Amino acid sequence: MKVRVLGCSGAIAKDCRTTSFLIGDRILIDAGTGVGDLTLEEMGRIDHVLLTHSHLDHIAALPLMLDAVSSLRRSPVQIHALPATIEALQSHVFNNVIWPDFSAIPSQDSPFLQYQSFGTGQLLTIDGTEIEVLPARHTVPAVGFAVRGRKGWWVFSGDTERNQPFWERVNALPVTYLVIETAFSNRERDLAHRSLHLSPDTLAQELANIPPSNRYPIYITHTKPSETGLIMDEIRQFDRLTPTGQNTGHDIRWLRAGQVLEV
Repeated sequence: MKVRVLGCSGAIAKDCRTTSFLIGDRILIDAGTGVGDLTLEEMGRIDHVLLTHSHLDHIAALPLMLDAVSSLRRSPVQIHALPATIEALQSHVFNNVIWPDFSAIPSQDSPFLQYQSFGTGQLLTIDGTEIEVLPARHTVPAVGFAVRGRKGWWVFSGDTERNQPFWERVNALPVTYLVIETAFSNRERDLAHRSLHLSPDTLAQELANIPPSNRYPIYITHTKPSETGLIMDEIRQFDRLTPTGQNTGHDIRWLRAGQVLEV
């Protein structure tokens, strides 16, 4: 299974696209601005969109993508999300004010999109792929995802702050890759705390939950473009030595748009 990184930035700038991952050809996890790098044909093959939460950087391209491919499709795109996320889309995006209600056009019987709700902890099988809905802790109802590939599980934290239930489940999985957010540098730790995001200090606390026997590549995502260099420097600093002077042994990398991970 291939995971194509379309976008992994916490905001937009040149070469910075917001969160979106393409699983194979037909499953999209989040629909940030990175979706715009797909061709029309690639967008037309997407049958399922799974959303972590309702914030704009994770849904910005969804209305435009659906508009772009609507005439090419013969079946509705399935939007999978928490009930609260679906309610937010219906109330604030597909509301015939910001964008047409694509769940009712061209008709109720044959719409451009259909909503499918899920709950935290649920194991989904979508287009033959197993996807588990993981807990996240954010300012709106949110989740992460674990996607099962041939080699193990690709795990995405979604937007989250410190989250013990996440680790209780992830540590029970044979993880191949972990993609985890670190939106702010330590100088913005107060803002990170208020907005329920991670900074390098809290990331270090979170990674301490990984047992020494569970080592796998850890990709940092959702960095703010103006702070990416500082965030990665601060992560390298804590990852180099523990308070006792021992090397932590984490394999931490910076995620980039355009990368393809084989799971």
